[in-house]
Amino acid sequence: MIFEEQSELRKILKDVKLPKFALVQQIFPDDAIRDVPAYLREKLADPDLAARIKPGMKVVLTGSSREITNMPVILRELARFVKAQGAHPYIIPAMGSHGGATDEGQRQLLESYGITEEFCECPIYSSMETVRVGYVGDDEVRMDRFAHDADAIILVGRIKGHTAFAGTYESGMAKMMAIGLGKREGADSLHKYGFGRMADRIPLFAKVVYDHCNIIFGVAPIENESDQTCRIEVIKAEEIFDKEPDLLNYAKSRMPRLILPETDVLVVREIGKNISGSGLDANVTGTFATPFKTGGIKKQRVVILDITEESHGNYLGLGNADITCLRAFNKVRTNGCYANMLTSTVLKVGMIPMIMEDDELALRAAVKLMTSGDRTNPRMVYIKNTLILDRILVSEAHLEELRDNPNAKILEEPRPLHFDEHGNLLDFA
Repeated sequence: MIFEEQSELRKILKDVKLPKFALVQQIFPDDAIRDVPAYLREKLADPDLAARIKPGMKVVLTGSSREITNMPVILRELARFVKAQGAHPYIIPAMGSHGGATDEGQRQLLESYGITEEFCECPIYSSMETVRVGYVGDDEVRMDRFAHDADAIILVGRIKGHTAFAGTYESGMAKMMAIGLGKREGADSLHKYGFGRMADRIPLFAKVVYDHCNIIFGVAPIENESDQTCRIEVIKAEEIFDKEPDLLNYAKSRMPRLILPETDVLVVREIGKNISGSGLDANVTGTFATPFKTGGIKKQRVVILDITEESHGNYLGLGNADITCLRAFNKVRTNGCYANMLTSTVLKVGMIPMIMEDDELALRAAVKLMTSGDRTNPRMVYIKNTLILDRILVSEAHLEELRDNPNAKILEEPRPLHFDEHGNLLDFA
């Protein structure tokens, strides 16, 4: 692809004016767990949990493909708990096809999230080798060989609403069994019919995996609207399928959100695999890649400005934008993203939107592309990413509806956005 210089496009967009923006605090409950190690140790104090681990056992702890708040600390505490029983803990990447579907790529993902052997005080074993453990219909159910051959497994994974389908089980323990532990081959088999049947297939695949290994319990953190850990549930293996649905409902009630129901242009500073499996949480942005989930803010245009370094070039989610900029496009690496797309069968998230030379030009293009509303005073919302929503920037056109909102506090009156001499947006940089 040849990216052409855009001086002529600048002429087309030169008269498009950007509005002033105000800094707004979205007010959410402050109920984060202050001492995660102490909280988790109290949860693990049940003698029955320790009794499930025998001296000398090889115990696998699962590490997910997302950057989850406090996950390195949780894994370290679990490794210490396992060692206190005289057993040997190992962390494995349980992330389907993420990390480019390679041993080293998945290890690198964990390490980029702070999940290292040094910090967690136990080995990380990364392999894409799987073993067939059964069938759902004619479709193979596969499982990480190292986990399958271990003496015990402790499932560790956040419970949260998924971005592409709705069901009794979404992101959580069942999905960790069915997809995470399945590695690329298992995830590929499960996704065979797309997300339209995902809600039905996840528990079926998960039950086959559950029946063919010794899962002893699960540890499920749940995050509040500010991306902070507000609950950590320790669930005995035999109770996982019964308890997870209620925990999912609670997790959905605590998801990050925008208090504005509608805007003209939504601007997202960064996307990345560390932020969401889809690069950005469609439950916030309303940019769903499948017809099997709805919600989020209504808008005319979406601008995505950057891709996180932690994403390692996986640009999944960029296809949810109408416009991006050259900085983000220059970070695009196809193989990791395509591996996810080939596994999930979802193509839209990996499509390439309109590319503008810089952030300012991208924002002007979004306003120009509005087909309704007031282009001279557009409603615009600018967020850093879909995890950090405590503070957002909103254009003047939104202020009146926020002034009397008890869940919003205007911290700074409207002022122009800050750009550097190259047109790069400095706010939320």
